Amino acid sequence: MTSGGPDDHTSAGPRLLGPAEVRLLADRLGLRPTKQRGQNFVIDANTVRRIVRASGVTADDVVLEVGPGLGSLTLALLGTGARVVAVEVDPLLADALPGTVATYAPGCAERFEVVAADAMRVTDVPGPPPTALVANLPYNVAVPVLLHLLALLPGLRHGLVMVQAEVADRLAAGPGSRTYGVPSVKAAWFADVRRAGSVGRTVFWPAPNVDSGLVAWTHRDPPVTDVSREQVFAVVDAAFAQRRKTLRSTLKPLAGSAEAVDAALADAGVASSARGEALGVEDFARIASALQRVRA
Repeated sequence: MTSGGPDDHTSAGPRLLGPAEVRLLADRLGLRPTKQRGQNFVIDANTVRRIVRASGVTADDVVLEVGPGLGSLTLALLGTGARVVAVEVDPLLADALPGTVATYAPGCAERFEVVAADAMRVTDVPGPPPTALVANLPYNVAVPVLLHLLALLPGLRHGLVMVQAEVADRLAAGPGSRTYGVPSVKAAWFADVRRAGSVGRTVFWPAPNVDSGLVAWTHRDPPVTDVSREQVFAVVDAAFAQRRKTLRSTLKPLAGSAEAVDAALADAGVASSARGEALGVEDFARIASALQRVRA
């Protein structure tokens, strides 16, 4: 049986999966990847090595992996010495993962656990609190999954996700950018986010119809404010609901009147003629706080 590279047969770490191993595992399971679940499995060992390197994961980390699939990235993460908790929605794949780890990374099984669950509905994670999040996220749920887990697990300090290239651009965009929007602002509440590279279609089986991007992030404290995250995010959602309109127009439903919006924006030090795309997360926090005072 071949593996991802000549060095993978040493006792230094797990053997990584190449195209032959991925197809063999899929055949054994009778698996036919589905678009509904965004199942595109990485078949290139160099790509998973690159993801793990860019993630900054070390043996001191507890890694939460979402959507491990057949285990390509899981094996590379275990190779760092970290504990890995994998959340997999497909029960067929979840059941098969421990066997894959036992075969390809026999010395790492005690540092691995799989949770058969939908990452969007997870409310806790077994064992020590995760410190890193590394995942190949399905394109259709990437942003809500990422935001849900960042909110759920405050102990997360850093990580990397592979998402559709367009989504990666949005997550990492800054104020004033054409791609800046709701995902950019909400991600910035939790973390400093940056683009960490691109991934072509040919490293996946089956090959997706879009290119992928790597997004790295490090924890940051949210803006200091006297209102809740939900209240700030409500302002963000409203500001971008009609992107080309000014805040005076888009925030009126939240404030109740144009006069109330003007008063809140003046209090927050933001021009009524400004648009959401020009503001950072701290600006939105100030506006949410000012709106609360105006409505009080």
